[in-house]
Amino acid sequence: MAQKATVCKATLQIADIDRGLYADHSVTLARHPSENDERMMIRLLAFALCVPADSRDGGLEFAKGMWDPDEPELWQKDLTGRIVQWIEVGQPEERRIAKASGRADRVSVFAFGTTAPSWWAGLGSRIARAGNVEIWRIAPEQSRELAGLASRSMQLQINRQDGAIYVSEGERSVQIVPERMGAA
Repeated sequence: MAQKATVCKATLQIADIDRGLYADHSVTLARHPSENDERMMIRLLAFALCVPADSRDGGLEFAKGMWDPDEPELWQKDLTGRIVQWIEVGQPEERRIAKASGRADRVSVFAFGTTAPSWWAGLGSRIARAGNVEIWRIAPEQSRELAGLASRSMQLQINRQDGAIYVSEGERSVQIVPERMGAA
């Protein structure tokens, strides 16, 4: 019998001074059986960093990226169905990023792990030509620390100022400073 996804719920209190965004969000994540805590928490971080201030252009939603090759990890669609933002987590293949670039107004990739720099070195110059793609790298030690905050029920405070992100739950806190590897 196939394993089922693990349901995780998170309450996020976001204070994003860089974007002037202050909001609370309750989200439900389905963690695929092959997904580890580190990857799930990077997806949650991507949500917090990309969630729009208002729903004028649609809300940011968790998609079926691990189950459906035609969908990203997260996306924002406007009321007409146009994809405003396509968000990938990990180190997607070049053709997946190129396809997303053609379908969405903006594409963001949140890469993590020790192999992210070599992944980017192999395709960076070709992807940079797309014009609407930005790549962010989360340092391995920071993503591992973030994974330590994972649980089936989370109450996280996420603060961003001057590019630094602080994610905390109770007494535990993690500082994350994403490195921009490629930009639109």
